[in-house]
Amino acid sequence: MDLYATGSLVVMTLQRVYLVAGELSGDILGAGLMSELSRCHPGIEFRGLGGPRMEAQGLASRFPLETLSVMGLVEVVKHLPELLRVRRTLREEALAWRPDIMIGIDAPDFNLGLEKQLRDAGLKTAHYVSPSVWAWRQGRVKKIAKAVDGMLTLLPFEADFYHRHHVPVAFVGHPLADELPLENDRQATRQALGLNAQVPVVALLPGSRGNEIRFLGDTFLRAAELLCQRNDALHVVIPAATHQRYQEISQLLASYPALSERVMLLDGQAREAMVASDAVLLASGTAALEAMLCHRSMLVAYKMAPTTHWLAKRLVKTQWISLPNLIAQESVVPELVQDAATPEAIADQLDLLLTNAQERNALEARFTAMHRALRRSASQRAAQAITSLVAGQPLDSRDTVAAQDGSHHGR
Repeated sequence: MDLYATGSLVVMTLQRVYLVAGELSGDILGAGLMSELSRCHPGIEFRGLGGPRMEAQGLASRFPLETLSVMGLVEVVKHLPELLRVRRTLREEALAWRPDIMIGIDAPDFNLGLEKQLRDAGLKTAHYVSPSVWAWRQGRVKKIAKAVDGMLTLLPFEADFYHRHHVPVAFVGHPLADELPLENDRQATRQALGLNAQVPVVALLPGSRGNEIRFLGDTFLRAAELLCQRNDALHVVIPAATHQRYQEISQLLASYPALSERVMLLDGQAREAMVASDAVLLASGTAALEAMLCHRSMLVAYKMAPTTHWLAKRLVKTQWISLPNLIAQESVVPELVQDAATPEAIADQLDLLLTNAQERNALEARFTAMHRALRRSASQRAAQAITSLVAGQPLDSRDTVAAQDGSHHGR
């Protein structure tokens, strides 16, 4: 960090930033933040752990992005020795490099421990994307307060929680809300994908992690098969999150020959698939927020390891699992979880979405209003918050309440 005076103004330049992201959504957030930091602080250097988008912004990543992409409580236990080794390596590298600040992006179970170790050693730390402390294990906020100098939240109700617990916080909005247009063209997108403009289209997004494909892949494909049996004109688009997921889904599709003429499998292009669709079936997660920001009707279905689900039912206090419902604080999209997420139930719910055009139109208008409330130049605000933290200035979240009122439009 360099400080120099220009007249009476003290200007600060960040030189080194250490970032650790744990999955595809974190890679997107990290890349946007890095782009803004590079614009504000020419010559800045980045190290840590991230994916291809962060590497394209100049990150020297110590491990592949999927190193931290472990789903579920039980699965983490199996990978614990390797995760501890990775965290130790990152801690040693960060302490040797002495960055101006270390930023953990999501992956709270991994990053908060690393942030605490680095903060105790004298480094500034921040966490970008709040863990769901408002939903379960609220006592974790005390651990967070000891681990970070500041929290950057994507959603306004999260910032309100940290205000109440006296943790420095900045509500920055969601970068996807900035990136995605408030108006999109379904027909033009279909034309670009080679889809018939007149036929009904369902987009299937079974998840970005290997375990999600394992738990949801067959269920989603069987539901698609049932829908296609009911509707001869229906087409199904499946955008694979990564090339590895593409290969896994391709192998599953070999067991569903009746779908061969009705399914378009894409390597990426999730956004285009959602915009082109009349309805979206997806796993809970960032994809649900993206579908909301594409203003598309959706069904959220999720399965996990039985033991993980047993534990989650006893720990999670929130009524919903999907971000659109959590933002709205009401059930605006249907959710089917674990045993309820059968192919038959999924097909029935999607049938309702496809056949009720009036309800789809109303929901698309609702999602447009929610989208507008979350559009706040998030990457720019995040970069400003990081700069303020390093300079020892208070975080600015003056418009949190107004934004929260907007995102709860229609509540």
